[in-house]
Amino acid sequence: MGLISGMMMGVIVGVAIMAGWSRVMRRRSTKRIAKAADIKVLGSLSRDDLRKLCGDNFPEWISFPQFEQVKWLNKHLSKLWPFVVEAATVVVKESVEPLLDDYRPPGIKSLKFSKFSLGNVSPKIEGIRIQNLQPGQIIMDIDFRWGGNPSIILAVDAVVASLPIQLKDLQVYTVIRVIFQLSEDIPCISAVVVALLADAKPKIQYTLKAIGGSLTAVPGLSDMIDDTVDSIVSDMLLWPHRHVVKLGVNVDTSDLELKPQGRLSVTVVKATSLRNKEMIGKSDPYVKLYVRPMFKVKTKVIDDDLNPEWNETFDLIVEDKETQSVIFEVYDEDKLQQDKRLGVAKLAVNTLESEITQDATLKLLHSLDPIKNKDTKDRGTLHLKVKYHPFTKEEQLEALEMEKQAIEERKRLKEAGIIGSTMDAVGSGVGFVGTGIGAGLGFVGSGIGAGAGLVTSGIGAVSSGLGKAGKFMGRTVTGPFSMSRKNGSSSTAPQHDQPSA
Repeated sequence: MGLISGMMMGVIVGVAIMAGWSRVMRRRSTKRIAKAADIKVLGSLSRDDLRKLCGDNFPEWISFPQFEQVKWLNKHLSKLWPFVVEAATVVVKESVEPLLDDYRPPGIKSLKFSKFSLGNVSPKIEGIRIQNLQPGQIIMDIDFRWGGNPSIILAVDAVVASLPIQLKDLQVYTVIRVIFQLSEDIPCISAVVVALLADAKPKIQYTLKAIGGSLTAVPGLSDMIDDTVDSIVSDMLLWPHRHVVKLGVNVDTSDLELKPQGRLSVTVVKATSLRNKEMIGKSDPYVKLYVRPMFKVKTKVIDDDLNPEWNETFDLIVEDKETQSVIFEVYDEDKLQQDKRLGVAKLAVNTLESEITQDATLKLLHSLDPIKNKDTKDRGTLHLKVKYHPFTKEEQLEALEMEKQAIEERKRLKEAGIIGSTMDAVGSGVGFVGTGIGAGLGFVGSGIGAGAGLVTSGIGAVSSGLGKAGKFMGRTVTGPFSMSRKNGSSSTAPQHDQPSA
């Protein structure tokens, strides 16, 4: 009897234990499924949704990185770098050297590479962000860092001396935007767009050392090279400017290419309380302004005046209202030395309303770079009137064609020896020497806004030929969209343009 009762109790206890265990496991499974569902829902929420639900009470270990780490890619890049260097060195040298010649500043006759190698230190990719902002496109932002050891020697041929300059301690910090245009045909990508994002601004740091000489042999040489690098980056690589590479035949990349968005009419009214840079007398100020460094324009020179009035109007082309700005540089003309910069200012185009004339007063600064802008002395103010006009489709296409013609004409003038480089400028009274562009390079009156109103008077305004070209060397060619001065007071005398950085 005792054996039978013991067996029955054992069976009952065993069944009870198994039932309890099964119940516990079912409850745990139910909780896990519910938790997985909650996690899935949380995973589908954006950062803003989570902040609405939780406020600021996030655990310290929760973060929302914009860029995903790609350590595996850096490992492969370090292995591939020796092969990349061999191919990239030739490509970069061949593509950058013509840009150095186009953008070289006044005072330098030639700027070329005598030695160029990217070194053996590979770049590092801190992270990658993938976006799908438009249908049919994939946007990849690459956080790029490079503290390299390249071997770069520039052969600088200046007016006063020639010497090799070594570039050392190169560091590059930037975000590279790569846009892939998708297609239905293999390889499923029809075009690639490459640019550097303007926010945050790319940082390219380096030191310059003269080989067998001193940088002081060419006054201001270091600043000239810095300005040349900055102009190339901002005018060719910095968003909205970009490089479009077609990967197929008969690929339409018109939507990817940069197009003019509007015209900015800027009247440089006057400046007040400028700093005097002259030992005897007062400064002779003038203003250079531009949206793109390639298309700089300048006012006339006001002699011996620290409160000059110009009242000159220029038309500048805007290609991306949201990111571009107008840069104003005030200089003191010096007929014997390089012109001295009195101050610089910037006006963001996205602060302007369309078709409304606005007054603007800008404080002149030592530099637009916050790191370099340590001089807080009062440099005066610049007074302007500005008006932004957005283009229609017809005006946009016509402006784009005129820009291409203007760039080609600048290259032709450089090859003819009339100007030193495509960044040089001539005075307002000097027309372009040309043989075939009958459409002209500037806008008349209100420019494109008045039904495209392009100058049709031709280019051949200089009838004295190339014999007088020497006087116009070292000046910046006036931009194609800013030849018209609406006050009608253009000087026929050439104006020197040799600013110091």
